[in-house]
Amino acid sequence: MKMLRQSIRIQRRSISSSDREKFARQLLSQVQKLANFKNGQKIGLYLPNDGEIDTKYIQNFLKNRGFSIYLPILVGKSLKFAKVGKNFRKNRFGIDEPISTQILNANQLNTLFMPLVGFDQFKNRIGMGGGFYDRTLSFKKRQQNYKNPKLVGLAFDCQEMAKLNAEPWDVPLDAVVTPTTIYQ
Repeated sequence: MKMLRQSIRIQRRSISSSDREKFARQLLSQVQKLANFKNGQKIGLYLPNDGEIDTKYIQNFLKNRGFSIYLPILVGKSLKFAKVGKNFRKNRFGIDEPISTQILNANQLNTLFMPLVGFDQFKNRIGMGGGFYDRTLSFKKRQQNYKNPKLVGLAFDCQEMAKLNAEPWDVPLDAVVTPTTIYQ
């Protein structure tokens, strides 16, 4: 798994900046087809790191329509979600986190757009290997009646794998969106 993860990360980082820009725009168009955004919803997003597909167009779209946007913040070995404001600080991985007073648990979000390293058509994902999202979302595996948050992985098309072996602790996604395809 480590070699697979490393190989996909190298491929993802090798995408040119002009293609990254084009794919980020296409991603917004795909997300707009998929998501049924309603006023008052709380949306979890991420800031791209290590070559992940950029969410800036999705963030601008949501912000311009008055949605509350939350970004992950590290709390021990799990994640909480802080409302985006003006001030940020770097976490231990060098990723910007909002410095905010409003912090939510994952189950308080309506939709959570998640980064990933690799995915398959069955909506399995592999992340960076730290298990932060799986630990944070483990409540969804324990109780099937949790509708929120809807989990949507965002990726480049080149990150698709034929079949990933899901581990017992892996939390499956509700959808994966790439610049060209929606897997539901």
